[in-house]
Amino acid sequence: MQATAYTYDPVTRSGQVLLDDGTPVPFDAAAFDAGGLRLLRPGQRVRIETEGPADAPRVTLVTLHTF
Repeated sequence: MQATAYTYDPVTRSGQVLLDDGTPVPFDAAAFDAGGLRLLRPGQRVRIETEGPADAPRVTLVTLHTF
């Protein structure tokens, strides 16, 4: 699934992404670390993996979107 980076705190390595419908979804340090990223800037296009129900997904991976 694709999303856009919305917020990112480099101290906690957590933040939020915006789904294409504008829904903000938080991610934690474990999801950020799983993607192998060192930095994330608001507005960057990312690929995420989620688990759980569609109305309350939990992000398990955040990585850069590549074409």
